[in-house]
Amino acid sequence: MADIQAKLQALSEEYQKLQQEVQAAVQSRQKLEAQRQENLALNTDKEQEFKRMKDGENIYKLVGPVLLKQEKVEAEGTVNGRLEFIGKEIERTEKQIKEIQDKIEKRKGDIIQAQAGLQAAAGGAPGQVAAKG
Repeated sequence: MADIQAKLQALSEEYQKLQQEVQAAVQSRQKLEAQRQENLALNTDKEQEFKRMKDGENIYKLVGPVLLKQEKVEAEGTVNGRLEFIGKEIERTEKQIKEIQDKIEKRKGDIIQAQAGLQAAAGGAPGQVAAKG
């Protein structure tokens, strides 16, 4: 019976750890989605800006405290590249969340089985003693 209790305790601790992992992954996913929305808005605004720009107009990129001159194609590529990267990170994070959720479901089943075993051991012992007596 002590073995079952120890197993149940270990499963419960692992279950809690997995819940914390999924919470962290969900928070990461939310941050990525916020970044994606910001960049989509930026991209939409920039597309309109890029269309209004005349050939040869200057574009500057803020890098720390310095403004660096940048080509129009490079600026568009930077925003599009950022959106692509964020999209891949979102996909990776969603896959990670799904894997953790699958592990949580498995642990939940293991905990239920351990609890049933513990109840059977607790319920079976007095019954056996009474039968002998």
